[in-house]
Amino acid sequence: MDSHIEKPDAEASWVGRVAGRTFLRVEVFAYLILGLLLAMVAVIGTISAAIALIRAGLEHGESLSLVVTIDKILLVLMVIEILHTVRVSFNEGALVCEPFLIVGLIASIRRVLVITLESSQAQVPGKWTSDFQGLFNATMIELGVLGGLIVAMVWSIYLLRRSQIRRG
Repeated sequence: MDSHIEKPDAEASWVGRVAGRTFLRVEVFAYLILGLLLAMVAVIGTISAAIALIRAGLEHGESLSLVVTIDKILLVLMVIEILHTVRVSFNEGALVCEPFLIVGLIASIRRVLVITLESSQAQVPGKWTSDFQGLFNATMIELGVLGGLIVAMVWSIYLLRRSQIRRG
């Protein structure tokens, strides 16, 4: 061994340990607060989705009401997945990729549903204008990009699970 390499002094080591413990406590506290806030959002979103479902039923399943209900339910699923990610991160002390991919997948599917609803309005007589044509073209491009994104996220989830099985 090289005798000329200096050992860290006791004060620097003590400061490092205190800083490490302090930052860990702040991190745990932040995860706890974030988790509680996300849980509250999930509860409020679930209540809102239930109310929207009741309204859709009272409107005899009007397509716009059903899409709004599905949108709210998928939003709650996203919040729950984010809450799961926070819990896993809290337990493992590291971020895990798969829950983020699932949240992105749900968000992309939500957007596809909204685009589908908007494009279905193109069939309404008198609504087709040159401005609407431009919006329609832009949303079709967005739909294509979202389709590719969904395929990429599903493939990524598949590869992650496959690599976990090989390691497991």
